[in-house]
Amino acid sequence: MAKGKGSSIGAWAFLIGVVLILIIELIRLFGIMTPPVQNAAVALLVIAGILVGLLNITGKETYNFLLASLALVLVSFTGSSMLASLGKLGEILSNVLGSLLVLFVPTTIVVALKSVFVIAKD
Repeated sequence: MAKGKGSSIGAWAFLIGVVLILIIELIRLFGIMTPPVQNAAVALLVIAGILVGLLNITGKETYNFLLASLALVLVSFTGSSMLASLGKLGEILSNVLGSLLVLFVPTTIVVALKSVFVIAKD
């Protein structure tokens, strides 16, 4: 990750996103998740993902990030339905993977678009 103010904000956005995922799951476990809370949490995860994509991934890291995030998104998407059939623990893991998707899909889209613009510019 690049050094500087932007990467610091991006790193904090990523950390906040991961912590928010854990908080979301705790709220779900205690059965107090309401639609407004869920909507706010999803919005915060999307914003964190966009910030990470804009501020935290440098040109040199783009290929590795896109490859890793592609694997993460595919495994999270396909694995979450399989895990849901494993009872309560599987449901928790499935929810965490779903939340990771909400964080990583916007990040991946932003980094991919940045990469396309760099390619088009050359």
